[in-house]
Amino acid sequence: MNLTDILKDRYSVKQFDATKKISDADFKQVKDVLRLSPSSINLQPWHFLIADTPEGKARIAKGTEVSFPFNTPKILDASHVIVIAARTNADEAYLTSILEQEDKDGRYAKQEYKDQAYAGRMMFANLHRYDLKDVQSWIEKQVYLNMGSLLTGAAVLGIDACPMEGVDVKALDKEFGLREKGYTALALVSLGYRKETDFNSKLPKSRFSEETIITKL
Repeated sequence: MNLTDILKDRYSVKQFDATKKISDADFKQVKDVLRLSPSSINLQPWHFLIADTPEGKARIAKGTEVSFPFNTPKILDASHVIVIAARTNADEAYLTSILEQEDKDGRYAKQEYKDQAYAGRMMFANLHRYDLKDVQSWIEKQVYLNMGSLLTGAAVLGIDACPMEGVDVKALDKEFGLREKGYTALALVSLGYRKETDFNSKLPKSRFSEETIITKL
């Protein structure tokens, strides 16, 4: 595997081949990417709604049919579609649940290590809650880390993707009752395989040069 070649080949798909489906084995790995993504202080402030049936994708498409109809085919023709949602809070109860899961998974050999982890996590949470006053922005940054991991992971698996912020997140929140569950939709990612007629697959990739974006110290 050459990662550079994979990254050069991936792009945001504009047309999915509706006849091609992601295998169960490959999609199991996609779900692993979602679950194992990094986040600040292991916050994991995300939830994912996944549809791979016409009925499920039609429900997600309610988030595009009014203001973003050009994105609707990217939902309906994809193999799988993921609604990416962020938590609307990171309160003490949630932070404690992270700590208890870590303890259950064997991360703390001694109680003092667990206490130190809790104190450190609360320090950062309180920094964003009281000093910077940007808790929701901080949470959403962690969710976007996950989406970046998803796009790269899918490309490594040979799966095409299209991330979409062109969606009515309020409509998605309402359709799936997300706010009542403590979440709000941020974006969608459609997954599947490119159609031969997709114009975007024929265009050269365009990025700034290494010299423009990297300064060696």
